[in-house]
Amino acid sequence: MVVVISFDTQSTMSFPPQGFTFQWYERLAQNAEFIQGFQVSAVVGAGVALLALLIGVPVAVALTRHDFRFREAMSGFFLSPLMVPAIVLGLALLLVLAPLKITGTYGGLIVAHLAITVPYVVRTTSMSLMTMNRSCEEAARTLGASPWRTFTRVTLPLIAPGVLAGGVIAFLISFDEAVISLFVVGPQATTLPVEIFHYVESRTDPQIAALSVVLIAISVLFMVIIERAAGLKKVLR
Repeated sequence: MVVVISFDTQSTMSFPPQGFTFQWYERLAQNAEFIQGFQVSAVVGAGVALLALLIGVPVAVALTRHDFRFREAMSGFFLSPLMVPAIVLGLALLLVLAPLKITGTYGGLIVAHLAITVPYVVRTTSMSLMTMNRSCEEAARTLGASPWRTFTRVTLPLIAPGVLAGGVIAFLISFDEAVISLFVVGPQATTLPVEIFHYVESRTDPQIAALSVVLIAISVLFMVIIERAAGLKKVLR
């Protein structure tokens, strides 16, 4: 239905459509606020995905490969953001980031989004580590390879699909996040979901439907990447 409405000739969203036009896609391509929001979301999402991998992969290795004190507490700490309502987490992040004066900046958005994306990287990477055949690691260690060399040359290539899936999921979550972003955005760094929120407060034309179609297409593309890399069933298990 969203796809059909995005081609409607009427100035308000309604169904069934009264005609066929590409004008809403043309206006979308000329909407400066949406374009800027898309750029901010893309940059923040890329930064979040990279940092989430740098944090989440070592954490997953520690949780699945080592038995240490407070291991369960560490696991609970990194997965706890998934159990906290977004509005509560957003307020908490605002109280933490405001004194540091990084709200309304790219850095503030990235830090805020890391709180909800790192758990997914930890989960997907842990799943890959738990299901991989460890005989290759043991063979490398037997032949004299150091732990670091074993990880970089043996383990990492074997878990790469899960790591890639975690990075893609982190990017998508960051790109689509609206509630937490509302607490930490500013004039110089406003994400696309926040721009959409402000837009629909006063207008309900099919341009929103056109934007939704574009975002759905992007999400489907990334889901295809995950499916090819690791399989959705394995990632979401």
